Amino acid sequence: MSYSYKKTKIPLLWLRRHTSDREFMLISSVLIGLTAGLAAVVLKTMVHYIHVLLAYGNRLLDQPYWLVVFPMIGILLTVLVVRLFFKRGIGRGTANILYSISQKSSMVERHKMYSHVVTSAITAGFGGSAGLESPIVVTGSAIGSNYGREYHLNYRDRTLLLASGAAAGIAAVFNAPIAGVLFAIEVLITDISISAFIPLIISAVVGALCSKIILQEDVLFYIGQREIFAAEHVPFYVLLGILCGMMSVYYTRMVLLIEEHFEAYEAKVYPRALVGGMLLGLLIMLFPPLFGEGYDSILLLESENAAQLLQDSWLAFFGTNEWLILGFVGALALVKVFATTITIASGGNGGNFAPSMFVGACSGFFFARIVNLLNISNLPTSSFAMVGMAGILSGVMHAPLTAVFLIAEITGGYTLMIPLMVVAASSYAMVKYFEPYSLDTKKLAQKGQLLTPNKDRTILHIMKISHLIETEFQPIAPDATLGELVQLIACSRRNLFPVVTADKKLAGVLLLENVREIMFKTEKYNVVKVAELMIKPPAIVQYDDSMASVMKKFDESGAWNLPVLRGETYLGFVSKSSIFTKYRKLLIKTTNVA
Repeated sequence: MSYSYKKTKIPLLWLRRHTSDREFMLISSVLIGLTAGLAAVVLKTMVHYIHVLLAYGNRLLDQPYWLVVFPMIGILLTVLVVRLFFKRGIGRGTANILYSISQKSSMVERHKMYSHVVTSAITAGFGGSAGLESPIVVTGSAIGSNYGREYHLNYRDRTLLLASGAAAGIAAVFNAPIAGVLFAIEVLITDISISAFIPLIISAVVGALCSKIILQEDVLFYIGQREIFAAEHVPFYVLLGILCGMMSVYYTRMVLLIEEHFEAYEAKVYPRALVGGMLLGLLIMLFPPLFGEGYDSILLLESENAAQLLQDSWLAFFGTNEWLILGFVGALALVKVFATTITIASGGNGGNFAPSMFVGACSGFFFARIVNLLNISNLPTSSFAMVGMAGILSGVMHAPLTAVFLIAEITGGYTLMIPLMVVAASSYAMVKYFEPYSLDTKKLAQKGQLLTPNKDRTILHIMKISHLIETEFQPIAPDATLGELVQLIACSRRNLFPVVTADKKLAGVLLLENVREIMFKTEKYNVVKVAELMIKPPAIVQYDDSMASVMKKFDESGAWNLPVLRGETYLGFVSKSSIFTKYRKLLIKTTNVA
């Protein structure tokens, strides 16, 4: 531990001893909000100036083909950095944090406090078509988690500080503290008490203030609202919500499909990065707005300057008529998911937050413009572009409140609150029917590793078989005699005996009640073998079974103890009593985060 680190830690240790738990949590939320906010500022600044230097800015490299080459370089550099400095990998996306909450007691690796800032800055700065929000969520969560671990906070408080770091990161990136708080509640910790809101709010406000004070306006994403809401447009907003729901389902399924193809080449790190970079470059050559996060393109759609999206595109050769622009924007909404997933799956670092907003803006613009071109109505395209962002964000992330208030905050007003709520709710309702889980949680849910608002399921997810195996059961060999079994019974305090072969495989089990009559017949001590007395266990628990699966086996078998195997190797038994004892302890530990 360095001298400077010790000097920083000593005052906090003094505070830990001389303040109440609540006071220490409030002070901690300020420090975590400040640190996560500064991390977001560093990340946004790095990406902004790399982007300005390489592609736009003063046009130092004013050749369109650089827009194709740079993203590939960024992905390769990201892979190189990860391989050289983070050999175990860095784990990408919000799903990684959800896994840490459910499976690692909210313990996040220390390197994630900085590894995601570095790698995502390289990826996005060089034009990778992914967002910075997921990396900053991971970074803020890691800051909160490691702070809690350093000061020996319990699981409940550590989880709250983890969420506070994530809230501060989102708040700083968008200068949107309400959205930061709602994101933490909707996505990370659904089981929360009212008192937990205070640390979340403090961290989010401090994070937002960091970006507000330090960053220039052109680095932050801000949209000046120009249109007001008209009640007669509500039916069209409902239709937009349905369209956003369909696009969200498309987005989610395409991401998972593309990732599946890339996972087949997971061991071939550099070839995968090279191929992915080349594919991304080809997409950007056809659709230059795919370069980078895409916020510049969103601003063009919102300001109704969509014709500028064709700049540097080969389609500019055909002019800029309305139908060509409409088709180009519609194509962007469809291909953005390919660009983003290729960026991440091939080795780059980023998330789907900003791409979801990009697709939403394109979808809203496309919908409003086609209605106008067909003379069905006269819709404000900028408003529909903004509201579309909330629709896709709500559908992909399964976070409608975050989507509504984020767009409201970055537009600087709440006059579009009704259409935002209509579109976000419509999209979410439709997506929920086809996709019960969000993009970030679907794989975790399939593996049984996802926490839910259901308290019983949450605790079962946290519990591990490896912590519950009892090994004091006396094993006996199948060829042992009844006499040897009686001797074993005499020195054992359990009424259950595993029958284990020489190579440690479970052959069966013996229950004392099943051999009580014969055990007193001494004439059979050397005649009857254990193999004749043993029975098949009512169920088998595998070492890697989920606790939900284990409890189902207990319910179906009616047994009180079940053997645990790793493959075919006997390890011990797990009992209902040990599970219930552990359950009670975890219930006290995890009830009401705060």
